[in-house]
This record gives sequence, structure tokens and C-alpha cells, in this order.
Amino acid sequence: MSGKEAAKVPRKVYERELIRLQTELVKLQEWVRAEGARLVVVFEGRDAAGKGGTIKRVTEHLNPRVARIAALPKPTERQRSQWYFQRYVEHLPAAGEIVLFDRSWYNRAGVEHVMGFCTKEEHQLFLRQCPIFERMLVEDGILLRKYWFSVSDEVQQERFRRRLEDPVRRWKLSPMDLDSITRWEAYSRAKDEMMVHTDVVEAPWFVVESDDKRRARLNMIAHLLDSIPYHEVPPPVLELPDRPESTGYERTPRDLQTYVPDHAASL
Repeated sequence: MSGKEAAKVPRKVYERELIRLQTELVKLQEWVRAEGARLVVVFEGRDAAGKGGTIKRVTEHLNPRVARIAALPKPTERQRSQWYFQRYVEHLPAAGEIVLFDRSWYNRAGVEHVMGFCTKEEHQLFLRQCPIFERMLVEDGILLRKYWFSVSDEVQQERFRRRLEDPVRRWKLSPMDLDSITRWEAYSRAKDEMMVHTDVVEAPWFVVESDDKRRARLNMIAHLLDSIPYHEVPPPVLELPDRPESTGYERTPRDLQTYVPDHAASL
């Protein structure tokens, strides 16, 4: 049964399983660091498909010095003159690192192609070069996982509407996001063409049904963990030392320092 047909995951079930999976992600992180592995996770999909929320749950308890998010802005004039993949290469992980791409080089297969930000020749060149580029990454030892978050048009529109009405999430909407509503079929065709060319054995696509965000997050994280042969790395043995005896230090008088007002006391 697909995510679109299944009942929504109850909150208590979701929260219990999420913390279990996040505990495993910490183990995966420590394995990556101990083994000097390099892990790249690509998150792609339509606007409001749930990529950002899933990335947030993946990284919530991870060490930002080990696991970092790459969410690149639009390219500069100089970057536009470079080999297309060049600016993504510099964000790839070194030994012991995890990089999560919140959108990636696949911008060229989606928004750039549909919105006319690249030429037809550049788009076709990307489709030819991308499998070669990804095979090079895998051959060099990088663990590459690619997830496409699939959302229905009805759910996407409802999520856009909620964002538009929510003052703390409205920043997530841009005119280009709203324009994607009128270009639904164009994006669908672009995605289908992208999959034909880039769903290769060495770097396959994994589709995440995301109409139910809770189900999507659990399914994606569980799949990622199952796809990597990590094991628990014993943590170093740490003991809390006894606090030493005072040597006569006296704290600076409080009235010599400026404290933030106690806003909480007014609640």
C-alpha cells in the first residue's frame, strides 16, 4: 500500500519510532566518523514535498561538525561560467563526514529546465554527464543515496495555502513556488525524463511517498539506515570528575553585569 493510500501515522507511534531511528542515526554518524566513510544524501522533489522537514529530523541530534546541510543559493556570475557540477564538488564530504543536499545538482533537471534558466543544450548535457559524475563519486568510495519526495497536487496546494496563512512559515513561499502550481505537468515531464537518464544501478533513485509527512520521514530514515552496513561503535569511557575544592574565588557582583530582562516572568 502506498503512502497516499495508507492511513496517517498516529502522533504517538510517529514520535516513538522517530526517536528510535534518530538514535540509530547517531550510531551511523559515529560509524561514519570512526571508519572515515563519506556519505552523501540527496533530497529532491516538488516544492512543499517535505524535504526540509525530513532533513531537520535527520540532523536534529547529529553533530553539525560531522553532518552538515548543503543548500546552495543561486549561482554567481562566475559560477555560471564554470563546469556545472563544479560548485557542488566543493561541498562533497571528506573522510568522516555526512553531507545532506537540500536540493542538489538536479536543479538543472527540474527548475532550471522548466523555468528556462538553462538552455536545451545545457539540459541535455546534464542528463548525459550526471550518471557519469555520480558513478565517479561511487567509484571513489562515496556512499550516495538519492531520495525523491513525491507529493500529490492536492496536498501540495493545501500546504502552500497553510504556509501563506502562517506568519512563521510564509518565508518558505516564493513567487517561483506558486508558479509551480501552473507548471505541474511540465515538472512531471521533467522529473520523468530525469529518472530515465539518472536512475542508474550505481546510484538509483528511491521514491518517498510524502502526502503523509510523518510516514515519509520514518520511511526515508529507515531506508537510509537499512541501506548502509554500519555498526555501533563503542563510545569512549568517560567519568565525571569530582569538583575540586575552592581556592577562594569570589563571583563578580551581579550589579556590575547587564542581564537580559526576565521576559518569562511576565508570562
